[in-house]
Amino acid sequence: MRLLSLLFSFLLMLGGGCAGPLPIGTTAASARSTGSMPMGNETAYLALGDSYTIGEGVSEAERWPVQLAALARQQGIGVKAPDIIARTGWTTSELQTAIAAANKPATYGLVSLLIGVNNQYRGQSVVRYRTEFRELLRTAVGLANGRANRVFVLSIPDWGQSPFARKQRQDPAQIGLEIDGFNTVAQDECQRAGVAYVNITPQTRATAGGANQFAHDGLHYSGPQMHQWAQLALPVIRGLLN
Repeated sequence: MRLLSLLFSFLLMLGGGCAGPLPIGTTAASARSTGSMPMGNETAYLALGDSYTIGEGVSEAERWPVQLAALARQQGIGVKAPDIIARTGWTTSELQTAIAAANKPATYGLVSLLIGVNNQYRGQSVVRYRTEFRELLRTAVGLANGRANRVFVLSIPDWGQSPFARKQRQDPAQIGLEIDGFNTVAQDECQRAGVAYVNITPQTRATAGGANQFAHDGLHYSGPQMHQWAQLALPVIRGLLN
């Protein structure tokens, strides 16, 4: 059974036929269940990404964009529960295709983007990533009605520190170097585009050995870990919305 579990985790990272939940939008009712303030005319929020954004292995309420919106409302920052376009296994190009298919209106007051781990995992080049990430930034800004100052990006977590990576005898140092390369590109493109960048990678590296920081598959992150991402992003969105 353990072997089957590891194989399933491996397939989840790759995507494809075992790619996890379809893109969904978080409901207002589920957001209220977190104890946050009722929604009125709050800012509409769209979260774009992959397994980290859809929250592979955790409940809807534990997804980091949902936690971020709840934290914001608790502090009097009007942010609606997020619409989410994300799926386990997606690369930059797959996310771009899904956004086009979703045909969302360009009326969001806040848009987040966290993408790239599957580009790294599949061995795609940082050159390709730069081109596709730059296009995704343009798309995200467009969805924010052309306002780059309403878009923010989270850095790619370092999955090399996960229990799954250790069990698979992956080289954490090599994974870390590759993740750093992709994150350098993302940060550079954010600076060029005038988009805020939130560096959560050091936080994910600090999880090494912390079993409660990962979901049941030992690869994706737990609600408590994603709560820390939300906390890091909170002052950034406060600045963007103010």
